[in-house]
Amino acid sequence: MSHDDPYYHSHDLARFPDIGKNRPELAQKFFDWYGAVFAEGALSAREKSLIALAVAHAVQCPYCIDAYSKDSLEKGADLDQMTEAVHVAAAIRGGASLVHGVQMRNHVDKVGM
Repeated sequence: MSHDDPYYHSHDLARFPDIGKNRPELAQKFFDWYGAVFAEGALSAREKSLIALAVAHAVQCPYCIDAYSKDSLEKGADLDQMTEAVHVAAAIRGGASLVHGVQMRNHVDKVGM
């Protein structure tokens, strides 16, 4: 793979349903559940889309970032809200890394070197 040929191709996102070609019954269970998760409920569809956008950044999924950037806009979010959601994800991810410093300190205390 060269730098000119990235691993992720945005047009592959449209091929996501292909995951069901060999085990359609399993894919259908996922897609049914996925649809239920994103249905309007205690959280609005817009709120869920912003959460998905933030999580997409935390797990660093380019396909999800593309999908939920578009979906957030379509559901009425603006760029300020989307950017803030990304900052929330970054803060949680950074904090999760830092809090593991407690584990390091516990181990250093145990080892006693």
